[in-house]
Amino acid sequence: MRRRLAIWGAGGHALVVADIIRLRDEYELVCFVDDVAPQRQEARFFGAPLLTGDAVLTRLKDLAVTHLIFGFGDCEVRLSLGDAVRAAGFTLATAIHPHAVVAPDVPVGAGTVIAAGAIVNPGSTVGENVNIAPSVSVDHQCQVEDGAHLSPGVHLSSKVSVGRVAWLGIGAIVNDRVRVGAGALVGAGALVLDDVPEHVLVYGSPARVVRALSGGAFEEIRQARSKHEVRSGDKT
Repeated sequence: MRRRLAIWGAGGHALVVADIIRLRDEYELVCFVDDVAPQRQEARFFGAPLLTGDAVLTRLKDLAVTHLIFGFGDCEVRLSLGDAVRAAGFTLATAIHPHAVVAPDVPVGAGTVIAAGAIVNPGSTVGENVNIAPSVSVDHQCQVEDGAHLSPGVHLSSKVSVGRVAWLGIGAIVNDRVRVGAGALVGAGALVLDDVPEHVLVYGSPARVVRALSGGAFEEIRQARSKHEVRSGDKT
C-alpha cells in the first residue's frame, strides 16, 4: 500500500513536485495545502483537493496523511515548517525525478526535491528541504546545505559549498572550491569565481557583492520583482 502524502503549497512549484510524486508512484497524493489564500477552500488543484484555513495538520491526520513535502520557494519557511510538521508526527518525503541522475553515494536529506535533468555527482551531499531545479549540475564533492535553492540551469563545479538557505538564480555558474555563504542570493547568470559572504546579494560576470541583505534571500527576491534587480523563475 502506498503511503498517503500531501503537498504543502499550491502554485507553480507545487505542480513540479506533484508531477515527480506521480511519476515515482511511491505515494498516494491526497491533497494540497494552501495556508496563504483561504478563499480557495474546497477548490481543486492539479486534480486533487485543496485544504486551506485553520487546523490543517489535524485535518491531514483525519485524512490519514503520513507524509508531507513542500511545494513553494521560501527557503527559511521550508525549514521552519519542516520542524513543525515533524513535531506534529508527520514524515517529510523526498522527491527525485526519475530523469534526474543522483550518484548512489550521495545522501539526500528529507524534504528535498530534485527535478528532471538534474545531475548530482559522487562525493556530494544534499541537505534537507533543498530545491534542485531542472538541468542543474552539481559536480563531485559538492555540499548543498539545508534549505538551499538551485534554480534551473545552475552549474556547480567540483567541491563547491552552498550554505544554508542560499538562493542561486537561473543559470548561475560557481567555480570549483568556492563557498556560497548562508543566506546569500546569487543573481541570474552570475559567474561566481570567489567566495560569497553570508547574507549578501551578488551578481554579474564575474560576480560582485552588491549589498547586504536585510530580510533574507527570498524576501529580497520578492522585493526585486518590481525593481528587476534579480530575474528568476516562478517563486510560488
